Amino acid sequence: MTIPFFKYQGTGNDFIMIDNRHALFFKNNAKLIASLCDRRFGIGGDGLILLENDGMSDFKMVYYNADGNEGSMCGNGGRCTVAFAKYLDIITDTATFNAVDGPHKAIIDDKRVSLQMRDVSEIRAKPAYLFLDTGSPHHVQLVKNLKDFEVYKEGKKIRYGLYGKSGSNINFVEQLDETTFAVRTYERGVEDETLSCGTGVTAVALAMHHTGKTAVNQVTVKTQGGDLIVEFEKDAGSYTNMYLIGPAEQVFKGEIEC
Repeated sequence: MTIPFFKYQGTGNDFIMIDNRHALFFKNNAKLIASLCDRRFGIGGDGLILLENDGMSDFKMVYYNADGNEGSMCGNGGRCTVAFAKYLDIITDTATFNAVDGPHKAIIDDKRVSLQMRDVSEIRAKPAYLFLDTGSPHHVQLVKNLKDFEVYKEGKKIRYGLYGKSGSNINFVEQLDETTFAVRTYERGVEDETLSCGTGVTAVALAMHHTGKTAVNQVTVKTQGGDLIVEFEKDAGSYTNMYLIGPAEQVFKGEIEC
């Protein structure tokens, strides 16, 4: 069977996208998905995303990590899926869709996608780090000299040593000014540093606001793959009306022989 695929990227976070509205793809075949995401023997990607029909919204997003297993929410993946839905003429400039963490709304303007993220009511602050869930679990830790920091080594150590088999994404952060932060992320499921992580960028913005490192409600976060903006409101201790904003674009398309 030949199945068309598309490659999308959002600030360097890249995904294999498949229109699965006719349910032709071999879902939950972890070995196949991992082989397609392999950068040497497959197409290559930080994950694979299926766009499917959904009775309650414009579409459903099903996200798989590069290891082939279904993952938690992916912010950049969500933004790329919105761009893909527009390419398929499913939406115009606004979208509603369902993901593993529930419903989302989005706005698309050319290649810029603003994705509404889930509300966050709990942030656990420890002496050396913070932990919160923005659709995926995130460890946020301030470091010095981020450019030369050993992200893979230290991220892997914390991912398994502190959080066990289920793990957490690990974000190392350096403050650049009152409204801007740089981040590098070790992403579980990929089990390596990625150029960008949307739920991680969201977690960084909220964590830095929660600890008083910034007082604004629009934060710029610089990833290895580009800049993202996080806008939010804080109401009665909870972070609401959050949007992850940045570019998402199609890179190429092809066919898979399955």
